[in-house]
Amino acid sequence: MGFIIALAGKGGTGKTTIAALLVRVLNEQNKGSILAIDADPNSNLAEFLGIKVNKSIGDILDDIARNPDMVPKSVSKDAFIEYEVQKALEETEDFTVLTMGKPEGPGCYCYVNNVLRNIMSKLIDDFHYIIIDNEAGLEHLSRRTTRCADCLIVVSCPTEADLRAAKRIFALAKDLKIKIRRKTLIVNRVDTTFDEGDFRKIEGVDYLGCIPEDKEILELSRRTSSLVSLSNNALSLEKLRQIAEKLWQWN
Repeated sequence: MGFIIALAGKGGTGKTTIAALLVRVLNEQNKGSILAIDADPNSNLAEFLGIKVNKSIGDILDDIARNPDMVPKSVSKDAFIEYEVQKALEETEDFTVLTMGKPEGPGCYCYVNNVLRNIMSKLIDDFHYIIIDNEAGLEHLSRRTTRCADCLIVVSCPTEADLRAAKRIFALAKDLKIKIRRKTLIVNRVDTTFDEGDFRKIEGVDYLGCIPEDKEILELSRRTSSLVSLSNNALSLEKLRQIAEKLWQWN
């Protein structure tokens, strides 16, 4: 059974960057097979990993909604969707990426929630580690299209406003009764004046640490979305390796 790490955070906190770097750390440490799921409608995870996505689950649902006859009469709709999702997996030697996307047609997800749940359950059991890059609203976790997370990482910037936003995400997870073994917090893009203080004091939340502002990532973001060429001794990557050791202990 795969170890599921779900990330969330409001826009601009660097959540997708952290997700991509976690995939890199897992791979370099040979922890096992990795499935990276981009569950944020504003899909960027594959780009950050240097992968081009040809089709998302949202695209598949839109295609079927517009053209129901594309489902062969000899195949059930559930089986056809599962087949198309398998085709949508972007596989490399180091990891596999699945992009959820967002269907344009209203109500599409309502119809296939049970189908997606079954598909995701099968996929998750095929990998040792699953990294899920969620939007702040935890859409796919709240719809139970993925099962409970072993670890929820909320990524915050070092401001009071971001701290309040992080607390709202933790509260949302509780209100939605999402099964999460551990709730954790990472503070991203900190400078030398950062005081961890109140970030350490959220009840029921493990504070994993902070990651410094990384000029190398800023420079890469100006030139490309991909983090593939980020150097092995980058500040953010070295700090995340330290943080990751805490995560692996919980597996």
